[in-house]
Amino acid sequence: MLFIVGRALAVGRREAVLTMLGNTMGAAVMLVLIALGLGTLIAASAVALTVVKLVGAAYLIYLGVQAFRKRKSLAAALAGETSASTGRKTMRQGFLVGVTNAKTAVFFAAALPQFVDKDASSPAWAQILLLGLIFNVIALCSDSVWAFVAGTAREWFARSPRRLELVGGTGGLMIIGLGASIAVSGSKE
Repeated sequence: MLFIVGRALAVGRREAVLTMLGNTMGAAVMLVLIALGLGTLIAASAVALTVVKLVGAAYLIYLGVQAFRKRKSLAAALAGETSASTGRKTMRQGFLVGVTNAKTAVFFAAALPQFVDKDASSPAWAQILLLGLIFNVIALCSDSVWAFVAGTAREWFARSPRRLELVGGTGGLMIIGLGASIAVSGSKE
């Protein structure tokens, strides 16, 4: 959610929605991998979990730094149209964040199997996929609201180039902070 809000504030509603769609696709890929057994490997390997977490955190920090650096050019960007290639790039960025989100992987691997009915006629992996799909639909609805609310707030800020620069920088800093908090978070074993 913070990533979507940060993107909405830094680059606008359209980009936040595209980021959210890419992020959901990345989470869906992660879900399929978890359902097919990756969750067991990640849970068994602290090194694999740490690598996934650090790659995702580093990418978030990179995106936040880019947003912060480009905050002064937001007014010009707001006046121009977003190209299709920029839209694909934005979705790709969201996808990479979604597919490298270690917290999502841990959630899918730890929480979803608890709800698998071993006596059901459908296999466990199919039940995990269904439960994860429900999770993704709920997340998509929730993140959509946040993207639109933050994008609307950004439009108010856009009436002043100084306010727009401030909110763009704040959005970039939020994304950097999120990446940093993911990088330093972990279990206390």
